[in-house]
Amino acid sequence: MFKDWFDRYAWDTVVGDIQETTPQRVEQALETSKRSLDDFKALISPAALPYLEPMAQQSRQLTQRRFGKTIQMYAPLYLSNECQNICTYCAFSLDNKIRRKTLTDEEILIEAQAIKKLGYDHVLLVTGEANQTVGVEYIQHAIRLIRPLFAHISMEVQPLDLPEYKTLITEGLHTVLVYQETYHEETYKTHHPKGKKSNFRYRLDTPDRLGKANIHKMGLGALLGLEDWRADSFFTALHLQYLQKTYWQSKYSISFPRLRPIQLTDEVHRFKSCMSDRELVQLICAYRLFNEDVELSLSTRETPRFRDHLIQLGITSMSAGSKTNPGGYAVEPESLEQFEISDERTPAQISSVIRNQGYVPVWKDWDPSFV
Repeated sequence: MFKDWFDRYAWDTVVGDIQETTPQRVEQALETSKRSLDDFKALISPAALPYLEPMAQQSRQLTQRRFGKTIQMYAPLYLSNECQNICTYCAFSLDNKIRRKTLTDEEILIEAQAIKKLGYDHVLLVTGEANQTVGVEYIQHAIRLIRPLFAHISMEVQPLDLPEYKTLITEGLHTVLVYQETYHEETYKTHHPKGKKSNFRYRLDTPDRLGKANIHKMGLGALLGLEDWRADSFFTALHLQYLQKTYWQSKYSISFPRLRPIQLTDEVHRFKSCMSDRELVQLICAYRLFNEDVELSLSTRETPRFRDHLIQLGITSMSAGSKTNPGGYAVEPESLEQFEISDERTPAQISSVIRNQGYVPVWKDWDPSFV
């Protein structure tokens, strides 16, 4: 289990190691062809920022060699904003007095057809964490409804038990995204004071359960902004390394969710930015130099200009035209968003941007017949 690897490392020691990295150690990490976790730690250090240009060049070359000049396209489908957790950074939090909505069968199909008309064959189902309202039976039913429309179905919902994952995989689920939010256990408790999500260790074990269920692909990440992003990224890379060694049949992706402003009952809450654009570029390049096979995903949280520049630097999948509220595409466009998006361009516009850079947008990269 990953917890055995996790418990070998002390957070403060990791932070200290990263901060004390020297330029010579960064150059050593850049020169080697097969990089270790210690090399990754050097590449995300403050000492590596002046080396951003050679990091970007290597990241571009490695990405094109492994993935070609392609960008996979996907869209989220928010099914519900019901949630039984209190999370300090999320508009769906139980203590945020908003109108709750869970899509009916008819509404799910209307939303799915609206996404399909945009050109997508890959959809990401998203819910809050409310077991009684949007539990396994609801998700299972939703997958059955939309399965005829999409080649690839992913989900980002509450962590589940092993038998529940097996049930959904049988129904046609291909990918699960489960972010640890932060690997700092005490900080995690501060931001998740109530609900099932407050169980740090259950969430930490979730990718192990997915691996045992033989999931096709799982997505990892930390919510950048809750804690020291460099230390959280080190533990994410550690988690990735463990999973690839243990569950080698599965594929993996990394996402980079930076905290965005959220709408509370009577105010917009803005988080203190703890990661600059240059630092996010550094992190993306460091992941590519560390791991040539992992998919790297960038959502509409980021600005158009920033996303355009990242297309050639290591990213392999992007969302576009995303709606982060249940019913946002067609049923109820004005309902509350989970977070504000920064890039509001349509999928057609993003597709044009990708093509203008000499890349190909990929709308379908999977078919059930491959299994």
